Amino acid sequence: MYNMMGGWAGNMMGGWGQSWSFMSDWWWPFFGLVMVWSLVWKGLALWKAARKGTSVWFVVLLVVNTVGILDILYLYVFSKKSRSVSGE
Repeated sequence: MYNMMGGWAGNMMGGWGQSWSFMSDWWWPFFGLVMVWSLVWKGLALWKAARKGTSVWFVVLLVVNTVGILDILYLYVFSKKSRSVSGE
């Protein structure tokens, strides 16, 4: 790949490397909104996982990007407080 916008790499990508015309004007604001959406949910989920001390969930949430879906599921399904199992 000698050139990101053309050359033999552009031919391998079915022409997308030759022109960025597939990225119309509506794409950039949509992409920005998706990034902000994902960042907010990821931040909330990472913060809660860190506060609860669930390091496995913290790493999974940090590495896996699902545009907020896994983050929302963690916040509302998987991180619910477990009931105390005391004999009282």
